[in-house]
Amino acid sequence: MTLFRPCIDLHQGAVKQIVGSSLKKDGSVPLTNFESPHPAAYYAERYRRDNLQGGHVIQLGPGNEQAAKTALAAYPGGLQLGGGIHPENAAEWLEAGASHVIVTSWFFDSKGHFLPNRLEEMVGAVGADRLVIDLSCRVKDGGWVVAMNRWQDDTDLRLDKATLDSLAPHCAEFLIHAADVEGKCEGIDADLVRFLGRHSPRPTTYAGGARRPEDLAWVNELSAGRVDLTIGSALDIFGGSRIFYVDCVAWNKGYTGVT
Repeated sequence: MTLFRPCIDLHQGAVKQIVGSSLKKDGSVPLTNFESPHPAAYYAERYRRDNLQGGHVIQLGPGNEQAAKTALAAYPGGLQLGGGIHPENAAEWLEAGASHVIVTSWFFDSKGHFLPNRLEEMVGAVGADRLVIDLSCRVKDGGWVVAMNRWQDDTDLRLDKATLDSLAPHCAEFLIHAADVEGKCEGIDADLVRFLGRHSPRPTTYAGGARRPEDLAWVNELSAGRVDLTIGSALDIFGGSRIFYVDCVAWNKGYTGVT
């Protein structure tokens, strides 16, 4: 069954909810839906108390390392860590408490060409069982293309069945943000969720566009329970007014039997 997966998005050391398409490379201020008065560890501790598994901490640019480490220390083994990960620092993040490392941009060169040898190097550094491959994507040419560099640059890797099948032996999970709708609370990419439910051979988490309490049930229906859902800007603990965190926790408890 589809489960709610929590998140902690970090920008300049603070917990924020940002419209993904506004994260520009020129250093301009991104469109921010919410900046929390609480540190990252506050959310990590809350997720730990509520026994929420498989959440992720994403570092959106530099200046987030200390905040990320405090979150992992508050919930050791309970959160995945992404943003700026490469073979030289991946083990450090696992030692800091991350259950898995999440990698996207390092698999590509500066022009967006996928480099299979880098995937092999990452697997050699951490093992496939500790690696989450982020295939966050944009709609293009009737399908989806993987985006890198905080979702700003398209790559030459299409998100299709062949890609999922070829990458699956090298990772434990997939994480997929729908960059076109990320942070907008305008609805999920139903076609993408349906596609992932049919074709992903690994546990998969989708993020982007959730806006209503029924979206957990909707993703469950679209994916036949094979895709989990992350909810950000619409969630009340991140300044939203449409979806209540306690209801998401209750949803998970209803399916996992946790009390």
